[in-house]
Amino acid sequence: MVVAIMLASGASCVGALAQDVARGERMFEPCQSCHSLDPNRKGMAGPHLAALNGRTVGSAAGFDYSPAFQAARGKRLTWNAERLQAYLADPDALIPGGWMSPPGLDDEADRAAIAAFLLSRK
Repeated sequence: MVVAIMLASGASCVGALAQDVARGERMFEPCQSCHSLDPNRKGMAGPHLAALNGRTVGSAAGFDYSPAFQAARGKRLTWNAERLQAYLADPDALIPGGWMSPPGLDDEADRAAIAAFLLSRK
């Protein structure tokens, strides 16, 4: 019985994550005016966001990062769910002077969905 409950709740967690990823993908659409998911696409206002999970902050090859992001890269900070959600909440609070122009997202569920989507991308 306990195993069945654990399996059932695990399945619901996987389903919830899949829903977050799908929702995050839809929510990411406006972000594509500045960010690509293709690491080979050049000339965007923001860096590509492919393979973001575990990637060192400020390390997309060929992108001209702000001094603030260069400093974060020097500290070997990496992107994970917590850091990405904090950045999406208030970019300037996490990386002051980072050049991200839109304000943060107020809704925690929105931030979690976008983070789930971006961190799921290979």
